[in-house]
Amino acid sequence: MFRRGEAEDRQEDRPIETKEVRMSDGSSSEVTVIGQGARLEGSVVSAGSLRIDGQVKGKITADGDVSLSSQSQVEADINATNVTVGGKFKGNVNAKVRAELSKGGRVDGNITSKTLVVSEGAIFNGQSLMDQPPGQASVGASGATSGMSTSEPAKTEPTKSEEAAKAR
Repeated sequence: MFRRGEAEDRQEDRPIETKEVRMSDGSSSEVTVIGQGARLEGSVVSAGSLRIDGQVKGKITADGDVSLSSQSQVEADINATNVTVGGKFKGNVNAKVRAELSKGGRVDGNITSKTLVVSEGAIFNGQSLMDQPPGQASVGASGATSGMSTSEPAKTEPTKSEEAAKAR
């Protein structure tokens, strides 16, 4: 059999511990992992957070955070508190708080969140709707690629006082 400590040294024999998965504090500390090599088609519902290393096609709903690793390939609609994309993603993201595209991540679809972070080296093809709490001005951004915004500056009409100053 095994000698004491021998199994502890072998990475593949031990389960992934929650502290190894970087997720923000949510209502639950439970993390569901869809491992590399796994393929899942349908609806995924998690009461806690979710980390995807494999392939998912369908719909993803989590009360906590959803993290797509660099190996992941996901074609789905995601509803979660925070969403981090490090792999290939096609679909729509609805993050209650924050959506992040990590370096090497690719999103082909729309993102709705209060905060959007697009790291250098990430690719975002789609539209972003930035929710703001009531009483604050809303800020919107259209699609960005490799961290570059493609939105145009707002055009305004000159005021009467500006026209009078030009006429002088």
